[in-house]
Amino acid sequence: MPPVFTDNSYARLPDRFYARLAPTPVSAPKLVKLNTALALQLGLDPAFLASPEGVEILAGNKVAEGSEPIALAYAGHQFGNFVPQLGDGRAVLLGEVVDKTGTRRDIQLKGSGPTPFSRRGDGRAALGPVLREYIISEAMVALGIPTTRSLAAVITGDPVIRENIMPGAVLTRVASSHIRVGTFQFFAARGDKEALKLLADHVIARHYPDAKSYRELYERVIERQANLVARWLGVGFIHGVMNTDNVSIAGETIDYGPCAFMDAYHPETVFSSIDQTGRYAFGKQPQIAGWNLARLGEAMLPLFDEDPDAALAQANESLGNYGAIFGHAYLGVLRRKFGLVTEQESDGELAQSFMKLLADNGTDYTQAFRKLGDGTARGLFEEPAAFDAWDATYRARLAQEPQDEATRRAAMQAVNPVYIPRNHKVEEALAAAIQDDNYEPFEKLLTVLAKPFEERPEFAAYAAPPAGGSANYQTFCGT
Repeated sequence: MPPVFTDNSYARLPDRFYARLAPTPVSAPKLVKLNTALALQLGLDPAFLASPEGVEILAGNKVAEGSEPIALAYAGHQFGNFVPQLGDGRAVLLGEVVDKTGTRRDIQLKGSGPTPFSRRGDGRAALGPVLREYIISEAMVALGIPTTRSLAAVITGDPVIRENIMPGAVLTRVASSHIRVGTFQFFAARGDKEALKLLADHVIARHYPDAKSYRELYERVIERQANLVARWLGVGFIHGVMNTDNVSIAGETIDYGPCAFMDAYHPETVFSSIDQTGRYAFGKQPQIAGWNLARLGEAMLPLFDEDPDAALAQANESLGNYGAIFGHAYLGVLRRKFGLVTEQESDGELAQSFMKLLADNGTDYTQAFRKLGDGTARGLFEEPAAFDAWDATYRARLAQEPQDEATRRAAMQAVNPVYIPRNHKVEEALAAAIQDDNYEPFEKLLTVLAKPFEERPEFAAYAAPPAGGSANYQTFCGT
């Protein structure tokens, strides 16, 4: 049966929130990947989506029943510089469905052609970034990290020009919503308090129904962002472009542009070609998340209190809790990675001294934690004596834990992955698809990443860091 959209609740907001337009048709759409499991979860028919008519909808050539396509307006700080109007320059929100759990989910086409927000761009997406987002967003699901998801990837038959001429593609993205910090900034910059209130009411109704005030809404967003970034750090994920227009109000990872996963641990690791100053380095992500949340607080000030001074005081008081919330969440992530179920004040110091060991030795982050659980991490260190000294402290700490070794090892294996989207493996899969029309490496990588905590000897090559390291590796923005 054809997909029927339940609603497009955002389209019921005033016209200044979006632009109404249909996707721009493409010449020869071809389905290259359908997320069958996600389609079923959304209550959609995978067989229809894979049919010629379904592919026409996924490519943007046809509009499904109940769809009200819109491109959302938003602003944003990009690398610290405020741009008062950004918006969906290459995407349209088709509508919403209610999934099997009763959750309302947005369905959006990314790479669907120019919109009024395109700023002279072509509105299209290249195949490489579309497949990258598919791979990494679905890997994040398996790793247990809140994220937007990928429903389908379609080749358009039309080339796009970036650094080179590349095959065009459209990604069908699923999200709790596409509202961003920059959405609030868009209306705040215009002094549009009415729109701010309508937007906040919409967000409360959809995402935070327990929030009894706009300040409580702000605090819920702070809490979700703090927990999200703590989880990123736990798996070595670097977003790469944490602009305020790339921060989801729903607390999901969104916009997988120049993102990557760290191999050898170092807090200053940067892979994004556009992050020349290291603003969004791995270890700076907590700080940047706090900065972005401060910008959200500024945008929401008119909602907190009529008195500007009182509003500012409330925002600062709420934001002042961010550090403690993040610190608690991150230490919780680390305790689980080290197999600790009780809490001691020295746990943070124990964790940070291990991180320093990793940085000093250039040790692979993912392998170090995985092998720590089975007692084989020592062989990863160039200076084993330094590891031995730390390990003596760690063993003394473990001796104070109530669980036996087998229980602890199982718990550590459940949170420390064997497989992450290794950058060199992602690039191999993209190159095969783009250059040779060969999707076998892409499919195999998805198979590996679907079970990141389950060690499978036949996939040993996917657990290893690249030969020679990844110091020169760069990722690029899809636009």
